Amino acid sequence: MGRYVSPQRQHSVQGIEIGRPWPLGAAADQGGVNFSVVAPRAEGVELLLFEHGDSACPSRTIALGPEHRSRDHWHVRLDGVGIGCRYGYRVHGETSIGSGRFNASKVLLDPCARAIDGWNVYRRNDALGHNDNVGSCLKGIVTERDSFDFEAAPRPRHHWRRTVIYELHPGGYTAAADSPAAPALKGTLPGLIATLPRLHRLGVTTIELLPVAAFDPQDAPNGRLNYWGYSPVNWFTPHQGYVAGDDPMAARRQMRELVTACHQAGIEVLVDVVFNHTCEANRLGPWLSWRGFADRLYYFQDARGRYQDVSGCGNSIAANRPHVCMLILEAMRCWAIELGVDGFRFDLGIALSRGEALQPLDRPPLFEAIEADPQLSDLKLVSEPWDCAGLYRLEDFPSRVIGCWNGKFRDTARRFWKGDQSTTWDLGQLFSGSRDLFGDAGARPGQTVNYVTCHDGFTLADLVSYSRKHNLANGEQNRDGDNHNNSWNHGVEGPCTDPAVLALRRRDVRNLLASLLLAPGVPLLLMGDEWGRSQGGNNNAWCQGNPTGWMVWDGSVQADGLQTYLQRLLKLRQRFLDLLNPSVALPEDDESGHRIWREWHGTACHQPDWAAWSHTLAWSIHHRDQGPLLWCGMNAYHRALNFEIPAGATWSRLIDTALPDGEDLSVEPQPWGDPHKATQGASQTATLEPRSLVLLANAACRG
Repeated sequence: MGRYVSPQRQHSVQGIEIGRPWPLGAAADQGGVNFSVVAPRAEGVELLLFEHGDSACPSRTIALGPEHRSRDHWHVRLDGVGIGCRYGYRVHGETSIGSGRFNASKVLLDPCARAIDGWNVYRRNDALGHNDNVGSCLKGIVTERDSFDFEAAPRPRHHWRRTVIYELHPGGYTAAADSPAAPALKGTLPGLIATLPRLHRLGVTTIELLPVAAFDPQDAPNGRLNYWGYSPVNWFTPHQGYVAGDDPMAARRQMRELVTACHQAGIEVLVDVVFNHTCEANRLGPWLSWRGFADRLYYFQDARGRYQDVSGCGNSIAANRPHVCMLILEAMRCWAIELGVDGFRFDLGIALSRGEALQPLDRPPLFEAIEADPQLSDLKLVSEPWDCAGLYRLEDFPSRVIGCWNGKFRDTARRFWKGDQSTTWDLGQLFSGSRDLFGDAGARPGQTVNYVTCHDGFTLADLVSYSRKHNLANGEQNRDGDNHNNSWNHGVEGPCTDPAVLALRRRDVRNLLASLLLAPGVPLLLMGDEWGRSQGGNNNAWCQGNPTGWMVWDGSVQADGLQTYLQRLLKLRQRFLDLLNPSVALPEDDESGHRIWREWHGTACHQPDWAAWSHTLAWSIHHRDQGPLLWCGMNAYHRALNFEIPAGATWSRLIDTALPDGEDLSVEPQPWGDPHKATQGASQTATLEPRSLVLLANAACRG
């Protein structure tokens, strides 16, 4: 392909003006629309206008010449068009790897588009190679850029200490026939509104939506569909598959309606954002958006033009570069200011800290820009502290305002209750506020998000029912998904009817939930775990847009018992918030005159057993004037054990995971022990059944 020849100047043509470089994307004004894109190495840009999303060819093509260029930005203003206009771009330039790999045969989606049309005709394969894709391309839509109405629905702004996050799939949560959503709203953003009263009753303060920005459902092998959405085609637009009805212009309105309903119910909304890679795969992937405008700007590449991949998806976004950083910030402002969301969870977020040659940066430009942006200063920000190339920065994550998913909590809690050796000390560190990671002060509020299960891996029910993954339904011969799950089937792989096995599984589910909710940090729950949702042992349900990956709405007695347990557990956590999740980690001795402190025990008071073979741990919280306030014993051994209880308190039982449903965590504390011994200050003992957890409270402790 030869060099692009600039068209005859058109700035004097009626209705066409030079325009301006800011704002990016398509911005409507009173008389027209200003279009602006970044394409530093391009030799020419064409703006294509379409009658509608399914149009096979443009109704008008406007060629932009040198006068429409301001350094790296190409821009034009058109009179007589407005909100609802469908558009795309062709970008011309050198096709060699070193010059940017331009492909003018492709119609490209504006990276800053706020609405998208063309899904009915879109074909991913047509964006490969050098055939023209004009008949099957995605088109941007000119939309309003109004701000969210925070006066009508202000942010709930829950303090990190009180925050309980519930991770759910935006479509799969209500897709089942028996979900609370109306038939026409199942699997949609408006459909989620009907579930909010239940989430509020459960004790959830914050929902975290799996990727809700537009993604490519065709980005999947073997004819499958991408269900989870970690394949972004655009960072600004709510995904059309979650919109009720066929109107792509309704996506922003419906997202706002969901956020409004959540705020009015006292629930925050976090969205999972995928800024570390895109759906354009490796250098042989499709030309859909970013790569067609600025291949060497957006993606890390080596000297030979090969994409460098730390995402596991073929490419990695160069978030350290100014234009890329600006686009990500603009996308965050779109979701936070225009659509009203309360925060973000960054998928493989540490990948955004890499610089040239993929070197990790201690002061990543993107994170510094986020910290300095006043428009983003009131958001909750959470990240995965790892990427697929082995970078893992949990305790030293290079941002002071971004908290991290604590994968060490997940692994340690699972291993302890599975009965692994060398886990007691690690579990103790988690209950101390992760001092081994964050120092004597422990993790600050919001710095660590603790979890046992999430979308990526086994559900809680499967964690105690399967010792190995069962992913054949994904079509990859069971090669996909993590092989290291720290799971245990309790003697039978998968479903069973043995009462003894079921009782042990039930007990371990409650042990894991109690460990999560009693430990300092921000707890994260996975949708359906409160009802025993199973994926049949599939620990990588990314392509299971079917009942395997959907929420279950189970009204059985067993499911109701688990939901009741979790609901009461969340209330208990809030009651004892200052003791269980203090702003500063509790001191671990009383020698310095502390008012409240924590003490560690084993089966005997003040004698914790940190040995590799230990399967027991106990701790108590004490008040200088009131004596012991709480005592918790954890027995992961296969036999019942007697634990010595601190003297000087009249104890009541709050939790005993060995008891039947309804009694394992009672609404009112149950009398426990010998009151006469308590008044005499004599020591008492508690028998903990195999694989069980007990929590006691001093009757004088009001929380």
